Amino acid sequence: MNEFSDFVDRSPVGPDGRRRRVLVAMSGGVDSSVAAALLVEQGFDVVGVTMQVWDYTSCDIVEGNGTCCSSLDVDDARAVADRFGFPFYVANCEAKFKATVIDPFVAGYLEGKTPLPCVNCNTFLKFDHLVTRMKELDCDFLATGHYAKIEPGKDGRPMIVTSDDSWKDQTYFLFTIDPSVVPRLMFPIGHLNKSEVRNIAEEKGLLIARKKDSTGICFVGTQGYTNFIESQVGREKLLAGNIRLHPSGEVLARHDGIHGFTYGQRKGLGLATRADRTETESPLFVFKIDPVTRDVWVGEESCLFSTNVTVKDARFLGEIEDGERLKVKIRYAHKGAFARVHRKSSDELEIEFEEPVRSVTPGQAAVFYRESQLLGGGWIP
Repeated sequence: MNEFSDFVDRSPVGPDGRRRRVLVAMSGGVDSSVAAALLVEQGFDVVGVTMQVWDYTSCDIVEGNGTCCSSLDVDDARAVADRFGFPFYVANCEAKFKATVIDPFVAGYLEGKTPLPCVNCNTFLKFDHLVTRMKELDCDFLATGHYAKIEPGKDGRPMIVTSDDSWKDQTYFLFTIDPSVVPRLMFPIGHLNKSEVRNIAEEKGLLIARKKDSTGICFVGTQGYTNFIESQVGREKLLAGNIRLHPSGEVLARHDGIHGFTYGQRKGLGLATRADRTETESPLFVFKIDPVTRDVWVGEESCLFSTNVTVKDARFLGEIEDGERLKVKIRYAHKGAFARVHRKSSDELEIEFEEPVRSVTPGQAAVFYRESQLLGGGWIP
């Protein structure tokens, strides 16, 4: 395979008559299975691979029930490969997954943040580890089941743009991709919506056509974030603290650890039993978590809104002008809001929103777009 370049011919057969080979990341779900099926149908030489990242026997998650890459999911992916007659491999990535995804996830909550493990999974596994596997297997492209698209920009270079299914669009999780890898990426289902993907799976006789989607954090299960984190570090390392009222600083209650809270949280604060609070008083929300003092600050909803956000460790997939007006998403479910993006340094940005945004959360990402083009993003500290 040639080294990565700006322009790559994406036809299934090269000028030498050789079918181009695509490594398809297969989770065992319907999206990546249909992605592989479509590439076979188009005439590509497909190779499937599933990353085994987590031992589901160590937790309360029922394999195959909204999971990702469990042993049953591996079997489902292998069945698709057998159905279409392409080779299939399983890559054991448990150690790397723990070091680059689970450990930072736990550490983030202990630092008062709300981590975004799906981005780390993409950064260090799907678009790093599998890129290496792509080269080792002499593949021309790496394909995934992400709802995103690759299109040529005005300069002819391929760029990542949002999916045609705005509800499922997953470009928010892709801002850390190395730009040099983009010419070798394929997102075969990015032009489809979810119902179309399931219909294609049924038409092709795939047993996973109606399989439940993976939801939430794949390794947490029904025990919830708090119990998962405690199972990883032990309760003795979780220091109790105070819940304080803004702006007075009054102590409203004690808590068992800041890992049990996130920005914008209203329920489960342990404040409902306060006798001096009436039904007419405004509800309280978490708007600040201090990992040093272990104080969790609550206040009225107005405390949640911000107009300026600092972003660290910024990554860029396209050129932006200092002060350019872009659409910025501060969480996956956020529809995005227009803002001026100012460069403070090579990897630090100041984002100035035109209207206040709700619940800017440390540990999440601010991801920016020019119309449908994914330009990059960075971490909210």
